[in-house]
Amino acid sequence: MRATLTISLPEEISMGLATLVRRSGKSRSQVVQDALRKQIAIERFKDLRERLVPKGRKAGFATDEDVFVDIS
Repeated sequence: MRATLTISLPEEISMGLATLVRRSGKSRSQVVQDALRKQIAIERFKDLRERLVPKGRKAGFATDEDVFVDIS
């Protein structure tokens, strides 16, 4: 199912979007969809990390480096 979204953009963002569209050759819709996909992935990662860091600390992993050392 597809949904239509209508938004209002400040001039600065609108100009940036126009630049991205020209440079990429993609439609405005494609550029905005790509940006939303990336933002959703970032938020999912942050959420997952927030939930897993306490478990990692309990297992003795204090930093990302600790994890890399263990799996390398």
